[in-house]
Order: sequence, then C-alpha cells, then structure tokens
Amino acid sequence: MVQNTLKTSTAILWTVAYFGIMVLYTFLDIAVWRKLFSGYSEWVNIITIIILGCGFIYVLMQKYKVDILSGITASGILGAVFCSVLFFMLLDNCLDPVFESIFPQSEKDYQKTIQSLINSPVTSLLHVCIIAPVIEEILMRGFVLGLLEKSSGVINALLVSSLLFAILHFNMVQTLSAFVCGIILGLLYLKTKSVVCCIIAHCGYNLVSYITVIYPYIK
Repeated sequence: MVQNTLKTSTAILWTVAYFGIMVLYTFLDIAVWRKLFSGYSEWVNIITIIILGCGFIYVLMQKYKVDILSGITASGILGAVFCSVLFFMLLDNCLDPVFESIFPQSEKDYQKTIQSLINSPVTSLLHVCIIAPVIEEILMRGFVLGLLEKSSGVINALLVSSLLFAILHFNMVQTLSAFVCGIILGLLYLKTKSVVCCIIAHCGYNLVSYITVIYPYIK
C-alpha cells in the first residue's frame, strides 16, 4: 500500500538506510574495486553508486507517494537558479571560511576530499553535481519534508529534513553549511512544491562550487 504521511522516526530510519548505502559503496570502492579494477575503479564505483542509489529511490517510491515531477514552473526554475547563486555567495564566500576557522581538522579532511575530486574529475563531477543532488533532494525534500509536512507541520518538517540532510555530510564544516542549505532548499520546496526545482538549485550550487575548486588545478 502506498503511503502519503510519515513519522519523524521513520524519516530517520530511511536516512540511516541511505547513509548505510553511502558507507557500502565507499567500502566497496576502497576494499574491492580499487584492487580488482585499478585502472578504472572510479567508473566501476560510479556505476555502483547509480545502481544502489536508484534501487533505494525505487523502493522508497514504491512504498510512499512521492511526486517528483509536479510543480515545475518558470518562476520556480528562476528561483532555483537564484538559490544556486545565493548558496555560493553565502556559504562558500561567507560562512564556510568562518566554519573552517572554528573546525581546522574538518578543513584538513575537506582538503583530502578536494584532492580526490582532482584525481578523478569526470566521475567526481557526475557524483557530486548530478547523482548525489538528485537522490538527496528526492529523499530530503520530496520524501522527508513533503510527507512530514502533512503529519507534523511545516516547522517540524523543515527542521527535521534540514538536520537529516546536514547529518549526511560527514565533515563538520560541510554539515553546518548543509544545514543552512537544507533550510533554504526546504523553503524553496515549500514555495514551489517542486522537487525538480530543488534538484536544479542543488545541482547548480554544487557545479559552481566544483568548478571553482577544480579550475585552478587544470589551468
């Protein structure tokens, strides 16, 4: 039976399940693919991520009524593009430097992540700028926020979805930024009722950030 309401505890369990998938494909990449397919392990890994991510979303959508294609309007898309620019200006240029000064170890860990992006730019682009944003927005905005709003109210749904979204980002600096990002993406969803608009905003922001990180190393 397809359900269209949600409990906070259930939202947490589904987020934990997706976190488990992230841990699984990371483990497979490090422990298996890099040993078996040393020359092209990053492509095997990206295929694994796509298969596991699509499988997770398929199961989610079979059990719950999540409409991911409704609410698409020109004004919503413009709002999404505006949010992408806003995220870059607010987070990358204002808040992130402050968070990095407070959590220097997290900044060092983040630099290691950047190095991994540089080492495999194409597959990293696919993962960071397309695959992850699509799955996360369907999960966090379309599922958690969209269904919790009906059962727990707007404020609770917005806070829970933003907090769970933040927890999915392992690094402390990214976690704090992701919470702010989650609030704004949540407001965008509440305004447009469009998961696609949230995906555009999320993909756009990640793409701009990705280019600014990678570009100095490929000049």
